[in-house]
Amino acid sequence: MRKIVWLVCLVFVISSCGSKQKADMILVNGKVYTVDSSFVIAEAFAVKDGKIVAVGKSEDIKGKYESDNMVDAGGKAVYPGFIDAHAHFVGYGRGLFEVNLYDCKDWNEALERIKAFAKDHPQETWIRGRGWDQNKFPGGTYPDNVELNKLFGDKPVLLQRVDGHAAIANAKALELAGIKPQQQIDGGAIETKDGMLSGLLIDNAVELVTRIIPTPSIGEYEKWLTAAQKNCFAQGLTTITDCGLMYGDVNKIDSLQQAGKLLMRLYVMLSDDTANYNRYLAKGPYKTDRLFVKGIKAYADGALGSRGACLLAPYNDKPGWSGFLLSPASHFDSLAQMLINTEFQLCTHAIGDSGNRVVLGIYNKYLKGINDRRWRIEHAQVVNENDFGMFGKTSVIPSVQTTHATSDMYWAKDRIGEQRLKGGYAYKQLLQQNGWLPLGTDFPVEDISPVKTFYAAVFRKDGKGYPAGGFQMENALTREQALRGITIWAAKADFLEKEVGSIEAGKKADFVIMDRDLMTVADGEVLGAKVVGTWLGGKKVY
Repeated sequence: MRKIVWLVCLVFVISSCGSKQKADMILVNGKVYTVDSSFVIAEAFAVKDGKIVAVGKSEDIKGKYESDNMVDAGGKAVYPGFIDAHAHFVGYGRGLFEVNLYDCKDWNEALERIKAFAKDHPQETWIRGRGWDQNKFPGGTYPDNVELNKLFGDKPVLLQRVDGHAAIANAKALELAGIKPQQQIDGGAIETKDGMLSGLLIDNAVELVTRIIPTPSIGEYEKWLTAAQKNCFAQGLTTITDCGLMYGDVNKIDSLQQAGKLLMRLYVMLSDDTANYNRYLAKGPYKTDRLFVKGIKAYADGALGSRGACLLAPYNDKPGWSGFLLSPASHFDSLAQMLINTEFQLCTHAIGDSGNRVVLGIYNKYLKGINDRRWRIEHAQVVNENDFGMFGKTSVIPSVQTTHATSDMYWAKDRIGEQRLKGGYAYKQLLQQNGWLPLGTDFPVEDISPVKTFYAAVFRKDGKGYPAGGFQMENALTREQALRGITIWAAKADFLEKEVGSIEAGKKADFVIMDRDLMTVADGEVLGAKVVGTWLGGKKVY
């Protein structure tokens, strides 16, 4: 009898083992922030064919699934792969091979870096760089090209400001671009000093030089983008929104992805350009497993740091000057009228309160009430108190970058004054308009770290922990809101919320394990958080 019972038990065990489903990967023993609609915290999940098939407790998942690839999270925090809702992936990759001018304390330091780069890269036909910020220089004044002209008389040089809305070009670059003193350009400025070109170009004037720079090869793109991808994976980023590319950029990205050389998932906004419209509008959005081209990126105005943002009243620190729109309001109206009859998403850069008012007015004209078109305003940095309601009225999505607040807080009050600053970087107030808010970095304008995005959103401090009490804390987000902002809400802003952004059955298995829990550690420990591993489609990429 005892033998019979033993045999029955053995048969039961064997049959139970045989009934387990095969998974490609199983993660167990984690504190898994699913970031689903209920913000459920699980322990484990199983992955098959690049997608999550089940989420739950470790014992339940192990009881139902088996795999040769078991990942023991060891109790660490697990999050959906981080998503950057606004960045410049191609520009960031290119910048990794140019002169790094970020955090230069003065123009002399910038010149030393440029000389060192030129010495190490004699084969470069152009010297390009980015990152200088006159607000960090003594006196806060713009540099000129006098020394550049002495150093590089025969080689063109173009050095963009940190935000890309201004640049310094040497005489050779200006000559090649055919730029003359007293030349005028709509939506930009060509600065002179004592009747001579100073080299300073603002907003649309920068394009006069960039458009003559030789087109990079596919090999250069591969070098740039694989380097950018490596850095992004190390930060836990698995999907990037690239804001403003030409169709040629998209073709190269698609080729590299199809060849298996580029793994990063990308949502692309096409630049506001006739050539792009001719290529895409009739065909509609383009989508593959890793690439989604559905957005159109327009620029209403420039940046606050370079005083190119369009304001309703003059700058406090430049009387009589209110900035400017980069194109007439009629252009943005025509663009909205064209896109409202397509599947494309209109995404417009607007920084100043006037720029935001113009765009919101045009959006409201065509969207006409609550909708799911998800037209976006990128940055929404300074909004007049009377205009916030126009976001919610027609479901306009403010796409914000929280580290802009903690970078700009040192000088923003000087630019626009205390009263207007109350409507600046107002992330909580913007969140209330639609109930969700995508977060990004705008890298390479800011650091690529989504942890810094999270920290700035919640604690409103910079990397130095300044200010102690936080900057305008009335507009701070909660930790849950910040995490949603860099995961599911960022995915929703890109029409990808059914594929990525949360750890749920049926979604792509993009996730990250961190060495500490962003949701519970003290604020002083958040910036020290490190990525233990990053997975894309269930495969470890970092």
